[in-house]
Amino acid sequence: MRIKASIKISGTKADLVAVALMSDNMNNMDTEIKANSAITYFETHNIGTLIASVDDYLMNAKVAQDMVLTANEESETRKEV
Repeated sequence: MRIKASIKISGTKADLVAVALMSDNMNNMDTEIKANSAITYFETHNIGTLIASVDDYLMNAKVAQDMVLTANEESETRKEV
């Protein structure tokens, strides 16, 4: 049996978050980047593997999102100066 899941990230900087995460994609993962969104697909035989992969992905996505937001804020601050 194959177990599948997907996670969609949306927003103006979704592509930057997705690109940061793509280097960690394993063989059971695939990411599609579109305008203002990115979808990562997961597929595995084992539910435990899927849960671990999704958990790891979400933790890394939070870090990547925080970094993108911080960089964006820094960029906006420099424009004001």
